[in-house]
Amino acid sequence: MAIIKFTYALKRFYPDLNDIEVEVKNVNEVLEKIDVRYSGIKSYLVDDSGALRKHVNIFVNGELILDREKMTDSLDHKSEVFIMQALSGG
Repeated sequence: MAIIKFTYALKRFYPDLNDIEVEVKNVNEVLEKIDVRYSGIKSYLVDDSGALRKHVNIFVNGELILDREKMTDSLDHKSEVFIMQALSGG
């Protein structure tokens, strides 16, 4: 199962957010699965067209995903996915 980890900043909006393990084949499936567990989180991470929002990055095994539009980057049972919200301000 792939391990899904979240940046601490997302806990501000989802206080119960914890690392999870899910059976998935690509990044889009990750977003579908976590939205079931944490209702509404997918709409926070992707825009109305389904593309990853500019303030969000997803890494798979330490590498930034290539497909920010459809999130078709492949995963396997050993993948580690890190979902990160970019922070800005002063």
